[in-house]
This record gives sequence, structure tokens and C-alpha cells, in this order.
Amino acid sequence: MPNIVLTRIDNRLIHGQVATQWSGVIGANLLLVANDEVSTNKMRQGLMDMAAPGYAQTRYWSLQKTIDTIHKASDRQMIFIICESPQDVLTLVEGGVPIKKVNIGNMHMAEGKRQVATVVAVDDKDVAAFKRLQELGVELEIRRVPQEGSEDVAKLFK
Repeated sequence: MPNIVLTRIDNRLIHGQVATQWSGVIGANLLLVANDEVSTNKMRQGLMDMAAPGYAQTRYWSLQKTIDTIHKASDRQMIFIICESPQDVLTLVEGGVPIKKVNIGNMHMAEGKRQVATVVAVDDKDVAAFKRLQELGVELEIRRVPQEGSEDVAKLFK
């Protein structure tokens, strides 16, 4: 069983907040970006590698590679999965990745989305994915940084 210490939705993926605050608090030594576009984009990977903490390895895998490979992880790997959207997390969970809890960190406002929490904007597809994750027994938490309290996840469904 892979040792997944946190799964986070953050459309910025690896950036200063993820690198400096979350990784240290959760004790991650492997940051796994599960994203089809980034898995083949060396420039974006390079930028994220610059933000990643020196004590942690980084991996940039497609959703399918994550599903196919995560169960081969070593027990000593403390895995921090970072996804861009709730749909990506749902794909992983439905593909057998044992994600029990999702931290919803940052979902930017965009056309067709509505702001529901401090840093979370959703559309109907996002809401449907969150509902399905809950049906599958995945706990949801809205929290920007570790030092702040969680926001009410019911906001996602209004």
C-alpha cells in the first residue's frame, strides 16, 4: 500500500506554498504531480523543480501512469500527490489509487465558475466530481495553508 500522506488540489501544482509549508508539515519526501499535460512538459517541470524543497524528490506522471505505478511505491516514500482538478483526483480514485482524504487548496476563478470559498471557485463538473468523491468515501477539506483552519466543505455544493 503506498504511503500517501496528502492529496491536494491546487491548480498551481508545485509552488512556494506547497513546497515550503505543506511538504514540511506532512513530512513528504516525494512530490507527485499527477497531471497529463505536465507529465510531458519539461519547461513546467523545470519551473516546479525550482520551487520544490531540496529534501524531496519530484515526479511528473500522467494520471494513467500514477494509477499503474503508485502501488509499487516503497514504504519509506512519504507521497504528496498534487492534482490540478477534482476530476483528476476522481480519475485516480476510480483507478484504484488509495486516496482517503483530499485537501482542496486552490481553484482559481475562471469563466463559468463561481467563488465558493476563499480560494476555491467551482463549476458544475467540479461539484459533480466532489460529490462522487464523497460517495466513494473520500474526505474533503478546504484549507489554503496548514496554519489556517478548514472551511466548511458544504460551501462546495451550494
